[in-house]
Amino acid sequence: MSVSRHSLLSTIVAAASVAAFSGFASPAQASCSANPGPGVDWTGCRKSNLILRGTNLQDAKMSEADLSTTDLRDSNLDGADLTKANLVRSHLDGSSLVKANLSRALGYRTRFHKTNLTDADFEKSEMQRADFAGATLNNVNFSKAELGRAQFADASLQNVNFDFAILARADFRDADIGDGVNFDSAYLFLARFEGQDLSKAQGLSDAQIELSCGDSTTTLPEGLTRPASWPCDDEALN
Repeated sequence: MSVSRHSLLSTIVAAASVAAFSGFASPAQASCSANPGPGVDWTGCRKSNLILRGTNLQDAKMSEADLSTTDLRDSNLDGADLTKANLVRSHLDGSSLVKANLSRALGYRTRFHKTNLTDADFEKSEMQRADFAGATLNNVNFSKAELGRAQFADASLQNVNFDFAILARADFRDADIGDGVNFDSAYLFLARFEGQDLSKAQGLSDAQIELSCGDSTTTLPEGLTRPASWPCDDEALN
């Protein structure tokens, strides 16, 4: 007996409905429910306000993931893809993010205390008020990043690219600014360089120095002129 086209279509729709309500998740849903581990694919997943301290997430795929307020301290995120990820107020203290991609990531008030960020990419990221105290920042790309009021106390900076970065009120006091740190076209309004040795810094101009904060112990690169005064009174810094 022949089956009508209408009956065949009804059978297909019914089968699809059964599958949908039988616990079969889409690939995107399945990856978001995956346990944390090396290479996990959490692309676009919501992983906010979790405790993931000490987790191995090496080479994890977390672009556009929501990791806000998540505890990722002492974790391995080497090679992780965090492009456009939301890291607002997350904690990555003591973690390793060697060669991690954080381009266009959001990191307002994110903590990177003593974090190894060697070869990490922060291009066009938004890291306002991020805390990089004691971090290892070797061969890091901060090109065009938003770093207003970021903290770099006791951080080690070698071959760091800040070209066109917004560093207004960023604090570099007590940072170790070594070779190859490039400030070309960076916005340094009230950036704190008191007591800092900038002799090895690259790309600085007199105009940038005049906007920033220094003192009598600030050492400038050869060829730059020390301003008659810096705009660094307490009222201006509030």
